[in-house]
Amino acid sequence: MTCAACQAAVEKNVRKLPGVSEVNVNLLMHSMEVAFDESAVSTGEIIDAVEKAGYEASPRELEDASYEDKPVADTSEKELKRVRWRLILSILFMVPLMYVAMGPMIGLPVPTFIDPDLRPMSFVLIQFFLSLPVVLLNYTYFTQGFKALLSWTPNMNSLIAVGSGSAFLFGIVALFRISEAVSAPDPELLHRYVHSLYYESAAVILTLITLGKYLEARAKGRTSQAISKLVMLAPESATVIRDGEEIQIPAKEIVKGDEILVRPGERLAVDGIVKSGSSALDESAITGESLPVEKSEGDRVVSASINGLGSFTYEATAVGKDTTLSQIIRLVEQAAASKAPISRLVDKISGIFVPIVLLISAITFVVWMIFGPSFEFALSMAISVLIISCPCALGLATPVAVMVGTGKGAEHNILIKSGEALETAHHIETVVLDKTGTITEGKPKVTGVYAAEDVSEEELLQVAHLLEKKSEHPLAQAILEYTKDIDDEGRTLDRFESVTGRGIRAYLDDEPLLAGNTKFLEASGIDLKDGLNLVDELAKKGETPLLFAKGNRYLGIVSVADEIKETSTAAVKAFRELGIKTVMLTGDNEKTAKAIAEIAGVDEMMAEVMPQDKAVYVDRLQSEGQVVAMIGDGINDSPALATADVGIAIGAGTDVAIESADIVLMKGDLNDAVTAVRLSRQTLRNIKQNLFWAFIYNVIGIPIAAGLLYPAFGLTMNPMLAAAAMSVSSIFVVTNALRLKTFQPTRTKKLQAAVDLKETVPEREHATESEKIDQAKERGNNMAHEEKTMRVSIDGMTCGHCQARVEKALSTLPGVQINVDLADGVATIKGETLPTEEAVRQLVADAGYDVTGVA
Repeated sequence: MTCAACQAAVEKNVRKLPGVSEVNVNLLMHSMEVAFDESAVSTGEIIDAVEKAGYEASPRELEDASYEDKPVADTSEKELKRVRWRLILSILFMVPLMYVAMGPMIGLPVPTFIDPDLRPMSFVLIQFFLSLPVVLLNYTYFTQGFKALLSWTPNMNSLIAVGSGSAFLFGIVALFRISEAVSAPDPELLHRYVHSLYYESAAVILTLITLGKYLEARAKGRTSQAISKLVMLAPESATVIRDGEEIQIPAKEIVKGDEILVRPGERLAVDGIVKSGSSALDESAITGESLPVEKSEGDRVVSASINGLGSFTYEATAVGKDTTLSQIIRLVEQAAASKAPISRLVDKISGIFVPIVLLISAITFVVWMIFGPSFEFALSMAISVLIISCPCALGLATPVAVMVGTGKGAEHNILIKSGEALETAHHIETVVLDKTGTITEGKPKVTGVYAAEDVSEEELLQVAHLLEKKSEHPLAQAILEYTKDIDDEGRTLDRFESVTGRGIRAYLDDEPLLAGNTKFLEASGIDLKDGLNLVDELAKKGETPLLFAKGNRYLGIVSVADEIKETSTAAVKAFRELGIKTVMLTGDNEKTAKAIAEIAGVDEMMAEVMPQDKAVYVDRLQSEGQVVAMIGDGINDSPALATADVGIAIGAGTDVAIESADIVLMKGDLNDAVTAVRLSRQTLRNIKQNLFWAFIYNVIGIPIAAGLLYPAFGLTMNPMLAAAAMSVSSIFVVTNALRLKTFQPTRTKKLQAAVDLKETVPEREHATESEKIDQAKERGNNMAHEEKTMRVSIDGMTCGHCQARVEKALSTLPGVQINVDLADGVATIKGETLPTEEAVRQLVADAGYDVTGVA
């Protein structure tokens, strides 16, 4: 496949088959994904449909894909090598052909035996023999082009085949006419055809298009570098211990249960569990975590990690396609192969583009035959129309940008699962944030133990220890860590019951034990006495109170606090600067949630929200017409992640198989979500630029090639110039998409701001949890006090000229500094006194652009 028309033809033929529900053809990756009913159609019939469209296909089972074989890099390199040799040999024949054909016209000396006036037959024959190898070297344009034409699915190769083929055939006709003129003799006929040969046009068209294909293949190879880099992380061999002997084998031969020896500095080939020894592993390639992670017996290790100074053995638990690295590669590859919704318009146009071009070329030929100076002129115009039109640029406009965008995300530990997710993220208006593990660390700690009157602290902690042993809630782990030295005397609980979002209940010797929030205990008939006042006090400090009871007796409270991540406040602020509203949802009581929300700086918050209600809230926002993203840790947020327009799983670490999410953030840094939105916006801007170029190029180029300017200005387009223009169009689209490789996340600046702020208000080493929260509030207040900034999101800016117009318009505001960021489509206004929103909107509107948000 070489162009959008090829892609459309394959899709059209396969979609017609009975039982086929979905077809997705990717031009860039030369791949197709088909959803079909096996009882109605077979794989063989699908392949037959592709072949009928003029192409070849073979099934590729994703499950059997061996990423250790590095297919991405090999395929790109083979294609590049093949095109390079074609180009070199074509140039070797084209250069002397151009000298022979054009030399006499511009006064260059030519040997007597090929002088067009003295030896016309020799002059024609040498051009024929120099152009013939170029045609043969590039035979695929003709075989594929005419095959597609005969199957009524013409493509770019069809245009090249008809255009260059017509020129070459005219040269053969001219050869016979010259032979006839020499025999007659007929000087007038001889002069007419000797100076109207098109051999050099045919050769130059094919060579220039091959040059374009070579440069395009080089650029396309760079678009898949992200996948290639991931593939290169997998070591080719590993040392396994079998029957007590150390054997080095290829990594792809490792099977589940193998014991693998890892020496210092080696990279892990598969996932597994440490059996003996210990070491520190660099997992940055997978999780993005820069610091080495200590691993010892029983710990899980993942493929592509680099071992430190220690040695250890581990048992393989996931091999081949099931390793963490293979899953990541599969996600990135599938995303690169997927389509963005914006490409649907291109698909519709591609199906009719080539037939329309063929029709325009035929009309051009007929019109100039009637009104033009000669047959040769009409033929030249018709060939130019065929050659200049470029469905290739149309077909590449979207997939190259999607591939580079998703690949760039993978480089920053952001796995974007599809082109649709990448595009939708561009429109996000509201971000819904889960509190635990998203805004906060997700690793709560016990901050206080408050036993009720006539209850010992020991009794309270024993009950807490017994109950929380059965729970998997993060707060339970904090209590178990705090009570790890308590002896439960071998007692076990019966009839354990977890009430989601409320608490837990179990029985000890038929006596109920309860743990949970105030509503849960009150609903169970427990008199909380003075506990309610303490609950309020703790909540105001941002601590979560867990209440305990035994039988009908209230035992007391264990308070737990979950610290806010250092980057969360900066990330929330960054969302606001992008014109996105932030909402925090949590199951905590309102006072605790309010304290956390105030520190984080979110626009809205909702407390005491049950996990299933998060999805309801997301749905409500969507019903109001908002595009909503949900960011959660992927544990109890699955319904909301699936309901949101874009589901973002944060801190997924090595668990890359979160099905509910559209985007997976490997680290727990909320700034990565901001980066994902910025990357989406930049990718969509790039796609729009590519599509604009592809459309405008054809809209302007085809009429000029058809001779529209000839009657008024005498301007025509030579077929050779048309071929050059066509090649440049494809190269432009690919190289423009490659600009996305310069994209950088804003995390470094944000983290530095957080560090500077922390130095301004230092955190005491032994501060209590509530004091830390007070200090965090103070730092947040200082930030708000020091900065007076207005961020204006602007739609419609596409180039440096647009940027300059907006900057000029806003610079009329007194006492402020203006900075317009074209990439993000945002203008930043700073000053002691900021202008009104109405004034800013009016100035931007006067400049010809639209304000979509002010923060």
